[in-house]
Amino acid sequence: MIPRNTADLRLVYYPAPILKKRAVPIEHRGADVAALAARMFEIMREGKGLGLAAPQVGVGVRLFVCNATGEPQDDIIFVNPRLRDMNGSGEKEEGCLSIPGVNVTMRRPVSAGIDALDVKGRPFSLTGMELLARVWQHEMDHLDGRLIIDNMSATDEIANRRAVKQLKQDYASAR
Repeated sequence: MIPRNTADLRLVYYPAPILKKRAVPIEHRGADVAALAARMFEIMREGKGLGLAAPQVGVGVRLFVCNATGEPQDDIIFVNPRLRDMNGSGEKEEGCLSIPGVNVTMRRPVSAGIDALDVKGRPFSLTGMELLARVWQHEMDHLDGRLIIDNMSATDEIANRRAVKQLKQDYASAR
């Protein structure tokens, strides 16, 4: 499930089918998981993103990486994460590395807790507010096969119609 050679991994773009599939739990830990996460951080930084889920690089496992500050010491890897204790509500515009050129106003809880494993299989728990909580929720949506375009309002659909159409055309022509 996790490729041994991660150097060839690239960002996967909408409407690739893997983006709509629920990712499966990671059963083992170790070097393969660490290598996957390291490559995901590279891809995330290349795209100037704040988070990246494994399905976005074509790997259907429950893993995401994030860094909401851009500081290397704030890199976090989440293996088999679960959200909890989500509270409040706020609307913000979100984009997605796998759906370039599309921005959607998303209503999400403003605080959240998360339980996960690190790459060595050790459990940890964190609590996040505002941007960090939003990043976690966005990446968890990816692990569950949900995308920001699944929640577009009529206004968002109109505003993003051309970009979504172009992504579909680009995907079809690349096949």
